[in-house]
Amino acid sequence: MSVQKETMTARITYKIKGLDCAEEAAILRKKLHGREGILSVDFDILNSRMTVEHDPHRISPGAIVAAVASTGMRAVLWKENSKEGGDSFWHRRGRLVMTWVSGAALLGGFLSHWLAHGGPVHALTSGGKQHAFPLISVFLYLSSVVAGAWYVLPRALHAARKLRPDINLLMTIAIAGAMGIGEWLEASAVAFLFALALLLEQWSVARARRAIETLMDLSPTTARYTSPDGGSIIESRVEEVPVGAIVLVRPGEKIPLDGDVTKGFSTVNQSPITGESLPVTKKPGDQVFAGTINGDGALEFRVTKPSSDTTLARLIHLVQEARCRRAPSERWVDRFARHYTPVMMLVALCMVVVPPLFFSAPWMEWLYRGLVTLVIACPCALVISTPVSIVSGLTAAARNGVLIKGGVFLEAPARLKALALDKTGTLTYGQPEMQEVVPLDGHTREELLEIAATLEARSEHPLAGAIIRRAQAEGITPRRVEKFQAIKGKGARAEIDGQPFWIGSHRLMHEVGGETPEVHNRAEQLQEAGCSVVAIGNDKHVCGLIAVADGIRENAPETVELLRKLGVRHVVMLTGDNQGTARAVAHTTGVDSFLAELLPEDKVEAVRSLVSKLGTVAMVGDGVNDAPAMAAATFGIAMGAAGTDAAIETADIALMSDDLMKLPWLIAHSRRTLRVIKQNIAFALGVKALFMILAALGLATLWMAIAADMGASLLVISNGMRLLRTLPAAYTSRHVSLLRRKHADP
Repeated sequence: MSVQKETMTARITYKIKGLDCAEEAAILRKKLHGREGILSVDFDILNSRMTVEHDPHRISPGAIVAAVASTGMRAVLWKENSKEGGDSFWHRRGRLVMTWVSGAALLGGFLSHWLAHGGPVHALTSGGKQHAFPLISVFLYLSSVVAGAWYVLPRALHAARKLRPDINLLMTIAIAGAMGIGEWLEASAVAFLFALALLLEQWSVARARRAIETLMDLSPTTARYTSPDGGSIIESRVEEVPVGAIVLVRPGEKIPLDGDVTKGFSTVNQSPITGESLPVTKKPGDQVFAGTINGDGALEFRVTKPSSDTTLARLIHLVQEARCRRAPSERWVDRFARHYTPVMMLVALCMVVVPPLFFSAPWMEWLYRGLVTLVIACPCALVISTPVSIVSGLTAAARNGVLIKGGVFLEAPARLKALALDKTGTLTYGQPEMQEVVPLDGHTREELLEIAATLEARSEHPLAGAIIRRAQAEGITPRRVEKFQAIKGKGARAEIDGQPFWIGSHRLMHEVGGETPEVHNRAEQLQEAGCSVVAIGNDKHVCGLIAVADGIRENAPETVELLRKLGVRHVVMLTGDNQGTARAVAHTTGVDSFLAELLPEDKVEAVRSLVSKLGTVAMVGDGVNDAPAMAAATFGIAMGAAGTDAAIETADIALMSDDLMKLPWLIAHSRRTLRVIKQNIAFALGVKALFMILAALGLATLWMAIAADMGASLLVISNGMRLLRTLPAAYTSRHVSLLRRKHADP
């Protein structure tokens, strides 16, 4: 049960016994939607769940349960982590038992018919009122019908009372009609095969559900942490571990909670959360996530979030919510099926009545053909294929570190026409890095870097941090300084070994003096290339220049080119940086255009302009600062959202890692999902059209029609579940390798 109270509203989730496909969901939606106090109704068919948002002062949970019961289904409060084992044997295995009984009775009836009439051919081809069936055969065939229709008949009666024809009513009419014209074997075969189709459909959906639930089983259930007094190790359930506790993780174990590393050094496989293919190095100060797998080193980390609020828990919660947000294709299929069933009943009725009345055709023959049409009209294959495909696509994306918040956003990237990319943190790493050292007046590169690191050792400026990190990486140790003096907004000065030095911006270099035309031109070139210039000098001359810039992500140019190959017509970079920096990044990455010196409202206007010109546009950013622009786009994509709650909440799609290659992967995956959905719809409708023609020509039998429908249902479900495999990743990698070879060629 999950209840979220707002002003005068409550949200309750129910487990629905008997909710197996979209037909039942449509019945419940029509029953509840529009009732006083009901605000919204959402369904997760794969988990047989219904979530109702209602006003508790106008309708009670008991009234909701009663409304569900009136449809022939049963509602019980959903409990997280509940298992099917809590149900009775009949609820878990009843359909299987009745299907086996129906099949056994059908076989017994056929064998007794065979023995009574001396051959199988006679038993198969005989039928109609004029044929005398052995009494034992009629009894067994009738038993088969009763067992096969055990779960069908109550829903068919409910549909008839409400004048809402559905699959169950179609099958019941077909079975009753076959018995009415003396086709006992056909009636029994239809009842058994329809029960078997529903059983196999239930099994296929359960298989898809189990594949999805692997996402829920990522995190271990227990954790070891040190006691508050630090004297002992406590092992308990993750729910009982307090925030701030120090958790111990051995090599090879799963990390149970989110936290910050306090001790140890190891590599961690973060693919369950971020989809990264390579393990990530973890050291003190780094963040770790629940559900990821520790490598060959022991780690200790301080818990930063309770188990209910870890990145994995939020990911699971959002994936579950995403299942209830229906895609456009899913809504289309539901609308189509709602009108399709009564239309098919009318077609079958016309087939029964028109030829005998107007063309003197035999009544019994055309009644049989009408029954065949009713059976093949069953829209089960059509309505089940789309939700299975959508959920499989959402789950495959989550496994690859791409969180998609619903079917509508799973389909949208397939139609993407333009992509707007934020610069800082998206196309670039979002952290300044030293790009180049330009020594002047006889100074060496190492000497200049040593002086710069010494002068910047006390600074917290991002440019200073970039210089210090490079010096540390190259093994350069800062020297001792004297008479250090910060120059506000410009730089600093100090004495090193008794000699005065200064460090600062181009502006400070101009004010201090010693800037020759050659030095000025070199500084201007670096700035035009998108770098910030740090100058170092003494009381005699400028010793050299250091160029610092936000590094461009290694695969950014390849990603942009791959996006074009996938048909994205326009890739634009949006940034608040100056024109020179923006131009340099745009040139390196190969984007089609760029807009610089933008305020947040300017980004919104730029995105709106793209939407009006090109249609489907995505905005990629950090999910917080770019939230207004994301909202203006068709859908928003947050980069590197792992551990960032605001980014996960803001975007429609969240890339859990900083891997830009997830963008082309997303487009390829979306197109593959949409292609599978279209294949399923075309196949289901094609099979029905073919058999309706065969029925009109008298070439199809009842058992052939139901077997074809059952086969179609299983094939479209299997086709949808193919999306659980990560084929699009290989597709993207293949294109990347081709691009890299192309760039390497002279």
